[in-house]
Amino acid sequence: MTTPHKLKTARDPEAEALHSYDVFPAYQSASWEMNDIPWDEFRPDLVRPEYIAFAMGAVMGESNSIAAQHGFFNEFVDDYDFSAFVCLWGYQELQHHLTFKKWLRLAGTDVGYEQINAMRAPYPPGITPSATLATNIISEIATNHMYKCVSRATEEPVIATIMKRASGDEARHAREFIHYTARRLVSHPEELASVLETFYIYMSDPKGRYNHPVSKFKSDLPELDGHVTIDEVFRHFGEVDDGTEWDRIHRQLFNTLAELTGRPVEKLRDIRRILAELPRAEDGAR
Repeated sequence: MTTPHKLKTARDPEAEALHSYDVFPAYQSASWEMNDIPWDEFRPDLVRPEYIAFAMGAVMGESNSIAAQHGFFNEFVDDYDFSAFVCLWGYQELQHHLTFKKWLRLAGTDVGYEQINAMRAPYPPGITPSATLATNIISEIATNHMYKCVSRATEEPVIATIMKRASGDEARHAREFIHYTARRLVSHPEELASVLETFYIYMSDPKGRYNHPVSKFKSDLPELDGHVTIDEVFRHFGEVDDGTEWDRIHRQLFNTLAELTGRPVEKLRDIRRILAELPRAEDGAR
């Protein structure tokens, strides 16, 4: 995960402005391709109904990268560097989508185009651009741990390998979204409250346990009525996790807020305390 040193670099006005210049070779070194997956090791006898549902949900969830890219490009129209990173991020997310889809076809099923196409509409802008970035930090961290946890409990070797590969990508994505959030807050410190609120809303919602931010935005699309969605992915996560991995997600989210704010954050009340200590917008205008 992002270290304080790297956040110091993100906040340094003298640092390389084109951060994606450094991200690109790092992603190339760590990247994988569909032909790296051991497809010939596929075991149809080990395929279980919950794996099918999981892969369908993953196809649906990962397909959101197209809508997210559209939203990012519109919301960050004045930030070339972040937009360049979004291109790199989107390519990897699309690979996850298509790789899970290939596994489904090996298993003798698929997800219809109508359902995938329903996810295409861009997301609305966040309360602030920093809040949008914060939502993606949460998404990437949660998905990283979800894939890692479920892969350990999955017997079919090919889909387990896909999960492990995707998990590593999601961890690297989270690191960069944290970098861009820290950088954004340097020039827009007034957006910190929206970041804290985004984390608080997600982490304090009892219904949000084993849930993903995407489900809050696109769970009620009519095309998805009765169809598997990303909720199935996190439902299965909740079945195989004994609570340990979910606790790790929360610890990582708290640690991320501590890095972003420079203050200790270990409990939800710490988020409320920092929010109460922030200067109000009307005070800053005086």
